[in-house]
Amino acid sequence: MEYLKAFLVGGVICALSQILIDRTRLTPARILSSYVVLGVLLTALGLYQPLVDFGGAGATVPLLGFGYSMAKGVEEAVLQSGWTGAFTGGLSATAGGIAAAVGFSLLLSFFFKSSDPS
Repeated sequence: MEYLKAFLVGGVICALSQILIDRTRLTPARILSSYVVLGVLLTALGLYQPLVDFGGAGATVPLLGFGYSMAKGVEEAVLQSGWTGAFTGGLSATAGGIAAAVGFSLLLSFFFKSSDPS
């Protein structure tokens, strides 16, 4: 049942993204950035945690989940370190994901060459 819930939550998030791409003039980069900010805002308002509790990985893996992880990291760091945690908590909580993205990007850049679409 957990897999079904994760699939449904993640699928709805992805479907909303595709609708935004198809029906608006928003670029994919703006949609992705908006999702991270929306994840932070929904976490700050306490609205994203119930979705995480229900959907599990379906809610934490997409970009909304990245914003959720950043917000949770800041919250925990502020409780431990005070206001300096507001500057360090988000990065320390998401460092693994950021490092993986940079590392895999570097690795793939050795095998593929980018080109200008013309």
